Amino acid sequence: MSVALTTIGFDADDTLWQNEQFFALTQDRFADLLADHVEKPDLMARLMQAERRNISHYGFGIKGFTLSMIETAIEITDGKVPAAVIAEILDAGRDMLSHPIELLPGVQDTLAALRPDHKLLLITKGDLLDQMRKVEQSGLRDHFDAIEVVSHKTPVEYTEIFRRHGTGVDEGLMAGNSMSSDVLPMLDAGGWGVLIPHGLTWALEHAKAPDDHPRFAEITDLTQLPELAARCKSAD
Repeated sequence: MSVALTTIGFDADDTLWQNEQFFALTQDRFADLLADHVEKPDLMARLMQAERRNISHYGFGIKGFTLSMIETAIEITDGKVPAAVIAEILDAGRDMLSHPIELLPGVQDTLAALRPDHKLLLITKGDLLDQMRKVEQSGLRDHFDAIEVVSHKTPVEYTEIFRRHGTGVDEGLMAGNSMSSDVLPMLDAGGWGVLIPHGLTWALEHAKAPDDHPRFAEITDLTQLPELAARCKSAD
């Protein structure tokens, strides 16, 4: 039995525009600041531990990342980190919050191709102010029927979003670069989940691919999505 695909959701960071590259550049800057205290690989491991601990407190995004860098600097130096280094970390965070938007290839053409036959949703997690800044600066706002900035992407969240803005999650598709946030919870909710890999995806977003799931697909870039959407059918 075929089921109509009526609604397509898109992740934002590293799906529609570059994002993780700015985190990578800031990590390099952070490593330079603490080079006298620790080697970069050890510093990155400690920073990742801090980020894991702090997600439940600070959520996702640049502000939480900046606080995790400060916490890591304090730990690495046994509380002796100079105020000047803290100031540099804060400056790095502010720089990230003002970085220009760089769309990934084919984004506008893909959205324009899908728009006539589908409702399009932008579903992103992170800091509300920062995510909406990026949406407005991207020039993509008018392509979407709705924009949702959420704290976490879960099956319950996807079910509610696709009920509210579409015709139900079973007639919805979520496309993004994160297996753990964009694909797996959408599949668990009953929709289609499409992975579009990005070379710099954050380590905490990695997960094993459900290769045998009838509603999972992986494409190499966003421009392949219109053809895939045309082929989507129910697993029933």
